[in-house]
Amino acid sequence: MTQAQENPGYVDSKYLEILAEKLKPIKERSYALIHLEVGHRVLDVGCGPGIDTLPISKLVGSTGIVHGIDYDVEMIEKADQKARVAGVADRVIHRHGDALTLPYESDYFDSCRSERLFQHLSQPQRALSEMYRVTRPGGWIAVLDSDHSSLSIDTDDVDIGWRLRRFHADRLFNGYSGRRLYGLLRRQQLVDITIECLPICIMDYALERYILAVDEAEKKAIAANVLTEEELRNMHEKLLRSDKEGTFFGYVVVIIAAGRKP
Repeated sequence: MTQAQENPGYVDSKYLEILAEKLKPIKERSYALIHLEVGHRVLDVGCGPGIDTLPISKLVGSTGIVHGIDYDVEMIEKADQKARVAGVADRVIHRHGDALTLPYESDYFDSCRSERLFQHLSQPQRALSEMYRVTRPGGWIAVLDSDHSSLSIDTDDVDIGWRLRRFHADRLFNGYSGRRLYGLLRRQQLVDITIECLPICIMDYALERYILAVDEAEKKAIAANVLTEEELRNMHEKLLRSDKEGTFFGYVVVIIAAGRKP
């Protein structure tokens, strides 16, 4: 993450590890979209605890190099530990830094990716510009992010769901990031752009609440008079019943936008 100290949606490494399992197919699709080859140099911006840098290192082989950068020093320490345990610390390198001022030479990487970072940034275009700068001509860039307004839960309390969804999306720096990625890549003059919309489906109410940090969001929504405690309690009771029956269902859409630097 970058600018984590200011971010109302900031999360810890445990959360990222749990979410990684739900995102595994989407992550793998992003690897394909940056056209990884053996020997490539790759950058993961907002690398967190190294969830993606190690899998990518297997795809670029022993002659490739993977760099990860994150604003959170603790995340970098955990990522480095993983690399040491895996015996790849010489070619999987993690660094503390800011996505808005990447500490790398221009045209250095063969490809570059970022996942669920832009939603936390007030200046996503600047971060993309930096990713563009450090990627070589002909290299590929992929950005993944959620559109939090796409969050949907099967409930009769449609109006309450809409109010909560809007509040959750609005309280992030860039809660509508997913829908804006195509425009960002076009304005950056990338070519051969592809855009894909992929759902994360959740059939477990407790997991949905954890992944979406619902407890915190609901408390703030009540304080902001977005909904009442009674409305929230009634909705909870219904969702708990559906969870017990095995019929709970929710989803949120993740957007992948990828393009090539001309």
